[in-house]
Amino acid sequence: MRGEGAGTVVVGGGIIGAMCAWYLARAGERVCLVDRDRFGGGCSHGNCGYVCPSHVLPLTQPGTIRKTLATMLRRDAPFHVRPAWSPQLWAWLWRFARRCNERDMLAAADSLHRLLQSSRDLYAELIADERLDCEWQTSGLLLAFRDPREFRRHEATHRLIEHRYGLAARPLEGDQVVGFEPALIEGLGGGWYYDCDSHLRPDKLLREMRRLLLAAGVRIVEHCAVRGFRTVGERVAAVETSGEGVVAAERVVVACGALTPFLNEQAGCRVAIQPGKGYSLTMPRPAICPRRPLVLEERSVAITPMDSGYRIGSTMEFAGYDSTLDPRRLRLLTDGARAYLREPLADPVQETWFGWRPMTWDSLPYIGRSPRYANVWVAAGHNMLGLSLATATGRLAAELATGRPPHLDVRPLRLDR
Repeated sequence: MRGEGAGTVVVGGGIIGAMCAWYLARAGERVCLVDRDRFGGGCSHGNCGYVCPSHVLPLTQPGTIRKTLATMLRRDAPFHVRPAWSPQLWAWLWRFARRCNERDMLAAADSLHRLLQSSRDLYAELIADERLDCEWQTSGLLLAFRDPREFRRHEATHRLIEHRYGLAARPLEGDQVVGFEPALIEGLGGGWYYDCDSHLRPDKLLREMRRLLLAAGVRIVEHCAVRGFRTVGERVAAVETSGEGVVAAERVVVACGALTPFLNEQAGCRVAIQPGKGYSLTMPRPAICPRRPLVLEERSVAITPMDSGYRIGSTMEFAGYDSTLDPRRLRLLTDGARAYLREPLADPVQETWFGWRPMTWDSLPYIGRSPRYANVWVAAGHNMLGLSLATATGRLAAELATGRPPHLDVRPLRLDR
């Protein structure tokens, strides 16, 4: 049984697993991080790079079902469910629908707010202290609206976010939004600017995290699938892998995003995560490039201007673990950009990408100990906020796994909720 350097085995090499490994190593633990593919190659790689405290309201909002029900079976809808017989998916959708009310929305938002604020502060600290080269920018986020009525409807959301969470936004009515962001076309309905948000380039962040982890003594094992756990009573004693054989473990942290349900049986839990497929296109910066990230609200498209490139992303497709690139979904991104931007695209497209977001029915991640095993923890299910929540999650997972008091209330995030 291989045991060197493997006090804690972290399963998953995305941004959540990386941050769990980082904070465990900082706490003095020996860490072995195992990923079935390459480190940083999953959903963490091609997302839009937002660290966004303003995204505090969950997807489970009043009216969400009404808005999406009529269009969700259409291939050209931003939110799409591929027709299929999947008891797990339909049970998940039923639980999701039951949460779309104000009381549950606010309860989830309260937890997300604490996580988002902690994570934003920890990012700023980590990037400054470790001098991470990840194109970190604090230029805020602009929500752009084509329809003036939709712009005005957002005011109620803005009032709620400002009153309850202290996150103010600047309204830009009509062509004021073009004066503020000249990359937008004229004639839009307006925009709301949140200066509390930041962004970075995700693949560069993961490259820097790899450097930090190796320097901290973390052993990173890639292209190595976890086959199961060897247990002694109520504890896991070792992790069985495809490439490293049997790895001894004092504790295990499962942080493999949308793939976490494949380890439910081994981890002794039943986390209800569905893969929500998102897409992105990466290209050079256009000549008329936005000054800051944009969310093109009516099209549900996100735009990220980075120092070294330009990314268009989003859409949500529930299609199981399908690994094909659907050109129709990609067209939603380019068509959405064309509807708002003076120069929406640039040549050549450097990367066409998809990733499975780990979606939970209540919009909250799972961060907690296995109900069955005393030394297994799960940190997964971050929906569309994995990058935004990664630092706070990593710190929480390390605190819980090493028996220290968590810096945030984790009761709403427990695995058996």
